[in-house]
Amino acid sequence: MNFLGMQSLITIVSHMFFILLSFWALKGIRIEKFIKKNNIGQARVLYLFISITVGYTVSTFFIDLILNSQNLIFLFY
Repeated sequence: MNFLGMQSLITIVSHMFFILLSFWALKGIRIEKFIKKNNIGQARVLYLFISITVGYTVSTFFIDLILNSQNLIFLFY
């Protein structure tokens, strides 16, 4: 497997892991107070969008942190 294929696979797995983790974490928040009654479908879509946003952001942060820490060695050459 070439480098770009492996990097793409790791990125996709990381994004999916952190999106699922953020969805699980958001279930612990009582957001029902802010949602109008009879808008359950809209609340689920909101949970999904917030989970995607938070999960993608955290995943991108960790991937960038790992890549930048690997590139620090070039600072000393």
